[in-house]
Amino acid sequence: MEKGTLVEFRVQGDRRLGVVDRPDGKTRWFVVDERGQSHSLAPRQITYTVTGQTYKSADIPQFLEQVKPYLDPSSLEVAWELLVEDGESVTPSQMANILFSESEPPHCYAAHCLLSDDKLYFKQKGDGYETRTTAQVAERKHQLEVESQKARGQQEFLARVEQALAGETVDWQRPDRQRLEAIEKYAALLADVVRMSVNYDSLSRAYPPPVPVLETMTMLGRQATPQGAFQLLVDLGWWSPNENLFLRRSAIPVQFPSKVLEVAQQRLDSPPADLDTDRIDLTHLKVYTVDDESTTEIDDGLSWELLPDGRERLWVHIADPTRLLAPEDDLDLEARKRGSTVYLPTGMVPMFPEVLATGPMSLVQGRVCCALSFGVILDSTGKVEDYSIHPSTIKPTYRLTYEDVDEMLELGVQAEPEIAAISTWAQRRRTWRYNQGAISINMPEAAIKVKGDEISIDILDDSSSRQLVAEMMILAGEVAARYGQEHKIPLPFRGQPQPELPPEEELLQLPAGFVRACAMRRCMPKSEMSITPVRHAGLGLDTYTQATSPIRRYSDLLTHFQLKAHLRGEVLPFSAEQLKEVMMTVTSITQEVTMVERQTNRYYALEYLRRYPEQVWQVTVLMWLREDSNLALILLEDLGLQLPMSFRRSVNLGEHLLVKVSLADPQKDMIHFQEIIYQEALN
Repeated sequence: MEKGTLVEFRVQGDRRLGVVDRPDGKTRWFVVDERGQSHSLAPRQITYTVTGQTYKSADIPQFLEQVKPYLDPSSLEVAWELLVEDGESVTPSQMANILFSESEPPHCYAAHCLLSDDKLYFKQKGDGYETRTTAQVAERKHQLEVESQKARGQQEFLARVEQALAGETVDWQRPDRQRLEAIEKYAALLADVVRMSVNYDSLSRAYPPPVPVLETMTMLGRQATPQGAFQLLVDLGWWSPNENLFLRRSAIPVQFPSKVLEVAQQRLDSPPADLDTDRIDLTHLKVYTVDDESTTEIDDGLSWELLPDGRERLWVHIADPTRLLAPEDDLDLEARKRGSTVYLPTGMVPMFPEVLATGPMSLVQGRVCCALSFGVILDSTGKVEDYSIHPSTIKPTYRLTYEDVDEMLELGVQAEPEIAAISTWAQRRRTWRYNQGAISINMPEAAIKVKGDEISIDILDDSSSRQLVAEMMILAGEVAARYGQEHKIPLPFRGQPQPELPPEEELLQLPAGFVRACAMRRCMPKSEMSITPVRHAGLGLDTYTQATSPIRRYSDLLTHFQLKAHLRGEVLPFSAEQLKEVMMTVTSITQEVTMVERQTNRYYALEYLRRYPEQVWQVTVLMWLREDSNLALILLEDLGLQLPMSFRRSVNLGEHLLVKVSLADPQKDMIHFQEIIYQEALN
């Protein structure tokens, strides 16, 4: 190449002009750009050579000024329309003649710039450029429009993100929601830190982000990890800092499909014909419903009746949701998919749409309600002497809380002798069950509630009212199971194998109270479900099924379907095999529900403790988790929480200690305590 030849080359992708100065070895050339910088270039690095005259590096700015007026990309369309029919290649010099009717160096270089930058009409082939076909141009235009729209969408999304980060209200668009929902799924993987006991780093390696998530996180300058995704959603106000990842990671549906909501509204507006035409009228009975104050699904009520022969009859009235649905209909299949109502500190996820569950399905005070009523006469010991089961109509008289009933029992309210009578029978019934081998394990249970940003933890007292209600529910379960057994009806029977408890002398060596109860609890086998009757050792019953929460537990709903069909003299909706298959599905779902409830409660327990780092807690050492490394399970007595603690000294089971929280990270499922010596606690 001649000294002074003007050439084009690229520096990090940018177009640059330079003047050839001198050779650099046999094949390379030193080229000086307009800034006076020297570059050693191989021939393949030179992308265009300006012919016709020589230049100095100082001439480059003037040359570029001469080129600038001709750099109109739209002019290529006219040239393409002229050339596309013949499909011939064109050089920059030829294109300059076509576009500008000139072929001077500035015109040729302008044509080269237009052609080399063009992504639409021409593509390079050797030293020339050939036209794309009409179909190719149409497709390229479409692609470029898509890319342009994507780029605009990204910029608009970035602008809305900035708004959200500034605390402003944002009207998220559908594409935004799709982006954020993909990030939600990725962030929900943090639940696996708890579920699979993995650490943060392992989680990020095991789950690299999907391409859309990686693209969005990179665009926002955020770390593309589950933790980074979680923090982004919190910063945007899309999630709360305490978002329930366990629920999101589960298969439990939170919202009802629109079809199910439509059906629910139809059943509310136009209830189907009642199949139970022989309902008995029990509206003359005084009916008490007893629940926590926050309960909205009221599915059981109690009555006491003095019979003409002097005997007393207890009535357990259970809500009758099957009045409004049928096996395999939309409501039934949705309830089956959910398995049960999910109870979380933040609220509940109902099994049925709330418009039905808290309305016509519930036993609402002062309203005539459909029920399935269990009438039971006990003998003097508490054993079932006689019973009957009826579809009924009742009219709940009082909506009471457990505290109300405790107060009535304590004060001996004379105007409500029925409550005292039911309580007396409940105590007899409890005694009878223990005589049949029932096992009582009393451990404190924490009730965790979240309202807004406030977390409260109370201990559920094993009060007289709670014992009363529990005994009546167990009684109804025994009666339902006995009816099924006597009439050979397949039901979701519940049983529990006989536990192998520690020998009495071994138990007596343990401190009395919670430590001993904890040791017994470890020996209790899991309850099991069967389509045939089986003994429930823990309850001391030869046969048992759950029938008292059909609005909240699908297995109870199955019991109702089967019992009510038999009472009407109809073919059972579920054969033994069908019932077994449904029960297997529901059992799997309810296990997941239980896991989500347990994990969510633990999360909020740790979050509660995190907020009180200076609080001194009295704890009891319950049991060893790993005695060789001094890891024990402790009970925080004021909260009813059972959590692990590592000790730096030898401690004994049953020992009472004072501790503080040294570290609590609910998202990582970490809790560490430190022991406080008595003098320090006093200070």
